[in-house]
Amino acid sequence: MQETFSAIWGLFLSAFISSTIAPGGSEAVLAYMVSQGHYDVGYLVTVASIGNTLGAMTTWALGLLAAKKFPVANLLPKNKRKALNIVKKRGIWILFFSWLPLIGDAFCFAGGWLKLPLLPACLIILVGKLSRYAVIAWLFV
Repeated sequence: MQETFSAIWGLFLSAFISSTIAPGGSEAVLAYMVSQGHYDVGYLVTVASIGNTLGAMTTWALGLLAAKKFPVANLLPKNKRKALNIVKKRGIWILFFSWLPLIGDAFCFAGGWLKLPLLPACLIILVGKLSRYAVIAWLFV
């Protein structure tokens, strides 16, 4: 029982950290756990998706805080301005792709910076993360 709790908690933390500024390998952790066959796949996908979404929303909140302190977009480095411009152009739906390596975190940060609505942003991010983890789990069942 303790081992199961630790493994699930480890997946959650891996997913959370992978979705913040720090790099991580939650996809590999999920793939390994699914391939072992010891856990319910739906439960693993749910845990990873929630952890990854909460990490993305942390990045979104950092963007919101940064916008309060530095309201001028020109203060951002060029790579973050690119994401900001993409989010401005594409709107809230671009947050579905927050699972993409490197640029996904910038989309979340830009979403917070632009003060995109919290609940719709969270739901769109969750659907994107859930879709990605479901595909990974399907590949390793």
